[in-house]
Amino acid sequence: MSGNLDDLLEAIRACRYCKDNAQGKSLPHEPRPVVVGSRTARVLIAGQAPGTRVHASGIPFDDRSGDRLRDWLGVGRETFYDPDIFAFAPMGFCFPGHDSKGGDLPPRRECAPLWRSRLMAAMPQVDLVLTIGQYAQAWHLGDLRRKTLTDTVRDWRGIYERSSKPKVLPLPHPSWRNTGWLKKNPWFETELLPVLRADIARRI
Repeated sequence: MSGNLDDLLEAIRACRYCKDNAQGKSLPHEPRPVVVGSRTARVLIAGQAPGTRVHASGIPFDDRSGDRLRDWLGVGRETFYDPDIFAFAPMGFCFPGHDSKGGDLPPRRECAPLWRSRLMAAMPQVDLVLTIGQYAQAWHLGDLRRKTLTDTVRDWRGIYERSSKPKVLPLPHPSWRNTGWLKKNPWFETELLPVLRADIARRI
């Protein structure tokens, strides 16, 4: 299994499918897949896709969103970037580019069908998946997903209890653009975050 994971990660990092065999418009820049696989990490952080800063550095959540996410988890950078503790697999491994308004485009449609099932199978020790945003929730939650992201995250207890191995916990994106969402939904910080931090602490 270890060799399989190493080979798979090498293949993912060399992938050019959304540039050379795109469904629709080609990736507007050179691919730089960002993924951290692990044979020991029990927690998988399943985000959306890298932004510009992560595309430049190659480091997951190497931005202000990462600062907020680490606060949510109750861990520092050293723990967060320890591959023995956390694995990282966004729904799209490459920065997808910007839309006409300057926002990030959705994750590339080619990526998850190519790689995700194989990557999950190569990390059977993962027993908690943190699904950040609607695209990760759509893939990992299936019928447990609600109509809106807010409804999905609000049902976090039910989703956590009904999901089998791995357990799945839905989260909003930690972007600072979501500060208004956090203010409108104070239960996220008072009810969900203490459970999340305790769950993480048991796994590190």
